[in-house]
Amino acid sequence: MISVCMATYNGEKYVADQLKSILSQIGCDDEVIVSDDGSKDKTMEVIRSLKDDRIKVYVNQGTHDFTHNFENALRHASGEYIFLSDQDDVWTQDKVSETLKALSRVDFTISDCTTVDADMNELQKSRAEYFDLKLGFWRHLIKSRFLGCCMAFRRNVLMASLPFPKNDFLVEHDIWLAAVAFCYFKSEIIRKPLIYYRRHGKNVSEGGFGKGYSFFVKIQKRVYRLWQLAKIRSRVVKIKKGER
Repeated sequence: MISVCMATYNGEKYVADQLKSILSQIGCDDEVIVSDDGSKDKTMEVIRSLKDDRIKVYVNQGTHDFTHNFENALRHASGEYIFLSDQDDVWTQDKVSETLKALSRVDFTISDCTTVDADMNELQKSRAEYFDLKLGFWRHLIKSRFLGCCMAFRRNVLMASLPFPKNDFLVEHDIWLAAVAFCYFKSEIIRKPLIYYRRHGKNVSEGGFGKGYSFFVKIQKRVYRLWQLAKIRSRVVKIKKGER
């Protein structure tokens, strides 16, 4: 079973396109978990207008930010295969099939993506090539260019990652998920763009652009991440023992 986890907030303009691109390639028994962070626009009306029982909507009752919103969606996921989704992108028609092939070999995948503008005009053909993306725990710790919307993983990674660390400023949801995967599980980059990653000036997250933290904060973030990874080691050991 597949669970697609989407966090929404004032996404009325693009969310229908994204959901249609997802629903067209998942099965009848799969699910799209939408966690809404208190949208003030017509996001919920647009989602309900699709009239698809595979979409399950939950309201984020906790801290209101994109990391906790994604965590709320992930907590409701039932599937063995978990896909993260932003509200404003579009998946290619082979996103699910190509990702499932990779997840038959590994526990965690990150696909390439094509960056587009609000009108779907291409801005960057391959993010993986542009940033020379490579796997590696220490590489990710020092500098990460991976996007959460390109991530998919097996349930064992989800079980190891939840609950998220309490301080979401020091470690965001996608940084944390990748850190857990690179530290404890098998990972793979899919060298093929499987989503159109839309940049339109109102994105909820910055996608790795525009962040200018001080040197002290950068060190603080990395130390905190290492500490949190050490804290979940026993949890990971139990999960892996249960897989045998």
